[in-house]
Amino acid sequence: MADFDVDLFVIGGGSGGVRAARIAAGYGARVMIAEEYRMGGTCVIRGCVPKKLFVIGSHVRQEIEDAAGFGWRIPEATFDWPTLIANKDKEIARLEAAYTANVEKAGVRVVKTRAVLEDAQTVRLMTGEAVRARYILIATGGAPNHGREIPGIEHVISSNEAFHLKELPRRIVIQGGGYIALEFACIFANFGSDVTVIYRGDNILRGFDEDVRTHVRAEMEKEGITILTGCTVTKVDKHGKDYTTHLSNGSSIASDQVMFAIGRHPNVANLGLDKAGVAINPENGGIAVDHFSKTSVPSIYAIGDVTHRHNLTPVAIREGHAFADSVFGKRPVQVDHINIPTAVFCQPEVGTVGMTETQARELFDRVDIYKTSFRPIKATMSGRDTRVLMKLVVDGSTDRVLGCHIVGDTAAEIIQAVAIAIKMKATKADFDTTIALHPTAAEELVTMRTVTERHVRQAAE
Repeated sequence: MADFDVDLFVIGGGSGGVRAARIAAGYGARVMIAEEYRMGGTCVIRGCVPKKLFVIGSHVRQEIEDAAGFGWRIPEATFDWPTLIANKDKEIARLEAAYTANVEKAGVRVVKTRAVLEDAQTVRLMTGEAVRARYILIATGGAPNHGREIPGIEHVISSNEAFHLKELPRRIVIQGGGYIALEFACIFANFGSDVTVIYRGDNILRGFDEDVRTHVRAEMEKEGITILTGCTVTKVDKHGKDYTTHLSNGSSIASDQVMFAIGRHPNVANLGLDKAGVAINPENGGIAVDHFSKTSVPSIYAIGDVTHRHNLTPVAIREGHAFADSVFGKRPVQVDHINIPTAVFCQPEVGTVGMTETQARELFDRVDIYKTSFRPIKATMSGRDTRVLMKLVVDGSTDRVLGCHIVGDTAAEIIQAVAIAIKMKATKADFDTTIALHPTAAEELVTMRTVTERHVRQAAE
């Protein structure tokens, strides 16, 4: 042990790195963690948490509008963007302090500086200090990727900057069709901005179930969000405080803010990976790892978004915990990346787990679809033109539920519980024999009795 200063050195103080550090320290390991920016990482500082706070705040407008149908007479409300930003900053500062305090209470030494690899077991801090570690864990996460260079790219903001805008944009153009783009489109629209979404594909939410994609787009357009597909931004001109966004279809859009949310890339640059011999996965650009998160170098591991496997905070946390259990708890644990529940906090909300209809039909000979779309009870009084979508994808041969897809209020809360059932390989009969909880939207999941579509794959002749 004398050859090493610590048993574990963690590069990156985000959710995954912090979990790994705390669990490893709990096993008695000497742990040091380096974070060059702010403890908490993407999720806490500039991702899930501030985004969800914005989402909650943006829903108030619809709540006020819907209140009239229930007899409330509310004077005209006003919204103050700087107050939202200031209160969000206070909450993020509180969480950052809690993250730091909790990891230090576990006995981990925190250093607020950049750290890079010098070799397979040496880390160099920007302070000049060199640390020898028995094991090194890379948990540096990811960052927004603006894609190819275009004229005026310097005028474009990412989600990082969106959390710190000095004023609410009256008009904003957002390029992208995934989680981040749609969530911010709905946030800005609900706060009163005129929003235009630009996406290169034929429809938003690539990779999601086709019915979900269609339903979400229709609901967003009902709320006044313009969605232009099949085109990209080719140029951004600045005129004083305003911008002109030029599109590949020849049209242009005026706005006072332009945001790109077209993807994220793993933070692998300038970490000294080449010096240590750590291999990059050529397919996704992230650090290549095995099922135990071990890299091509036996003493170096990597977890979370830097591996570009499943870029979700709970996945990074699970991977970090599993790493610590495996290496320091002497209890080998592999993370199961199958049936990971996920949510998109757009308006309305999306919750999904398991296979899409397309995926199921590619793998199974018989696929039964149970689907319903209905007006939620709240809308019957508020008068809002909105509908909920619920869909179950079932293996027609075994009756096992392969996937569940929900679009509507509290979809994420519902899907968390459904994910347990799907993980346990529940059948449609299990759903059917569960007594409904009335009146709720979720009861539809156990009352859908009739197959809406049945797909039987013909045997090859």
